[in-house]
Amino acid sequence: MALSNLDQPLFEGAEASKRDLVDYLEAVGERLVRVLRDRPLSVVRVRPGQDPFMQKNLPKYTPEWVRRVTVWAESSRREISYALCDDLRTLIWFGNQRAVEYHPTLFLADSAPEPTHLVLDLDPSPGQTFADAVAGARLIRDALAADGLAGAVKTSGSKGLHIFVPVAGGIGVEDAAAATRAVAARAERLDPSVGTTAFIREDRHGRVFLDATRAGGATVAAAYSPRIRPGVTVSFPLRWSDLDDVTPADFTLRTVPGLIGDDDPWKTEMPAPQNLPQDLVEEGHTIPVARVQAMHEGKRRARARRGE
Repeated sequence: MALSNLDQPLFEGAEASKRDLVDYLEAVGERLVRVLRDRPLSVVRVRPGQDPFMQKNLPKYTPEWVRRVTVWAESSRREISYALCDDLRTLIWFGNQRAVEYHPTLFLADSAPEPTHLVLDLDPSPGQTFADAVAGARLIRDALAADGLAGAVKTSGSKGLHIFVPVAGGIGVEDAAAATRAVAARAERLDPSVGTTAFIREDRHGRVFLDATRAGGATVAAAYSPRIRPGVTVSFPLRWSDLDDVTPADFTLRTVPGLIGDDDPWKTEMPAPQNLPQDLVEEGHTIPVARVQAMHEGKRRARARRGE
């Protein structure tokens, strides 16, 4: 395909060009496509002089050879035509469209909306470091292990970590979301001085947020996806034993091609799909949905402030 404007800066602070992005996508293409294949894909694009934006619906000028699937979006009450990035040609086409970030769904196109993974997002509070995110991730790992479960870990490409827990087929969206909440709650109970499930930022008090809201129709930055961050960091898969020896800044558009060898940690470190314990799912259904609870609490606090 014809590639254009390759020498343009990618975005302010990237210290990279569009050519660097396309070269990166070619270098990691096999690994990234393996993560994206058969999953409805949203991308974050950044045009010159504009703010980044997320694209879900494919534009009208999309080549006919790009595979796609139509999915009903409950949140917006409409059908969306998503791309399926199943090959390197499609990935490079997206790169030529200045798509920097790649966010697949947690379900496969042919089994929507049945999730294939639970996802926990470890987000340090302001003033905390990556080491604090690591401490939070270890709470999640211990909580999973207590239930006979395991997950794979990767940098988020920002300042935190993502833990993916593969689950056996047949679990419903609501049960998966409940189990995710229960894992986070059990991890918080292990050491509430380290991690918190508080959705409202002011309630976290300098602790790592154990974010259990990545469920249902949510998307998560894929392993090996670049991020629109200074230096173009990359969401990079790790071994649990690596966590004390790395920082998110180690993995960028420029460094990752030289770091990847024949091994693919996201493939080799990912456990086989697991059945979720029934008590974990049942506990999760007793835990309020964080966004809904936060909305009601925010309104309550606003009324209290007006009363004062």
